[in-house]
Amino acid sequence: MESGPAIFAGTAFTLFGAGLLLWTGVRLAHRAPVAHGVSPATATACGILCGAAFLAAGVWCFGRL
Repeated sequence: MESGPAIFAGTAFTLFGAGLLLWTGVRLAHRAPVAHGVSPATATACGILCGAAFLAAGVWCFGRL
């Protein structure tokens, strides 16, 4: 009964985290700014940390099934 919301949340978190990490990586590979108006180091670190955190949250949700 409770596995439905966990599957949805896990999928959403995992897709968003993977997408954020992929987008940050592509921006870095093209030497384009990750976020406008922010220092490149701060934007890169924030993108990588947030992407990893969302990916970990998604994996954690799937592990709770």
